[in-house]
Amino acid sequence: MQLEIRNLTKRYDQKRGLTPTSFDVHKGELIAIVGHNGAGKSTLLKMLANWIVPDGGTVVMEGVDFKNRAAVVREIGFIPEVPNLFDFFSVEYNLRLFAALSRAPLSRVEDILGEFNLLPFRKSKVQALSKGLMQRVNIGRALLADPPLLILDEPTSGLDFEMTREIYRLLNVMHEAGKTIIFTSHRPEEIRNLATRILVLHEGTLVFDGPPQEYFQSEIHERLYAS
Repeated sequence: MQLEIRNLTKRYDQKRGLTPTSFDVHKGELIAIVGHNGAGKSTLLKMLANWIVPDGGTVVMEGVDFKNRAAVVREIGFIPEVPNLFDFFSVEYNLRLFAALSRAPLSRVEDILGEFNLLPFRKSKVQALSKGLMQRVNIGRALLADPPLLILDEPTSGLDFEMTREIYRLLNVMHEAGKTIIFTSHRPEEIRNLATRILVLHEGTLVFDGPPQEYFQSEIHERLYAS
C-alpha cells in the first residue's frame, strides 16, 4: 500500500469541503478524481499534497504520517491548476530555484530541460511562454526530486488539442516509469483514456470508487453529465 487515507475531512466556514473520506492507493495506479465544481476535488488534492491542513483524519504514505511534512515533501510532486512559477524569471532559474528548495541535484535541471523539450526556452521568462509550455515547466518542476507520487489538478485545463495530447503522452510516460498518478478532470475522454481507477466526489462525499468500465456504465456517470 502506498497511501492510506482515513476519514480525511475539511470544512470551510459553514460550507462542507470534504466529508470523512477513506480510500487506499496502490503503487502504479493512475487515478482520476471526478465531480462537478465545488465537489471537493481540489480540496482533496491539496490535502494529499500537504498544501492545506485537514480538519480531521490521516494520510499515511508507506508508514509515514503526512503530519511529518519534512519526511514526505520529496515523495510528492504537486501540479496545481494554476502554475506556481515565478513569472518574471527564466525557465532555467525557476527550475534551479525549485531544485534547491526540494534538495534535488542541479543535474536534474538539465535532465528536465531535455526530457520536456525545454532547452530552446531555458532563458525565456515564464510570463512569455504559452500556457502549454508553462504547464510543461510546471510538471517538470514537480519532477525535480523524482517523487514516486504525482498529483495533478486539471492538468489539461485551457490547453489546445496538440498540447493536451502532449500532456497525455507525458502522463503515460511517467506512469509507465512506475509513478503513481492522481489527477482531477472534467473531460470524459481524458478519464477514459488515462485512468486505471476512478473516484467520484459529490458535494464533498465520495460516491464511487471503481474501474473506468464500471464507472462509464453507471448511473453516477449519467447523472454527473446530465446535470
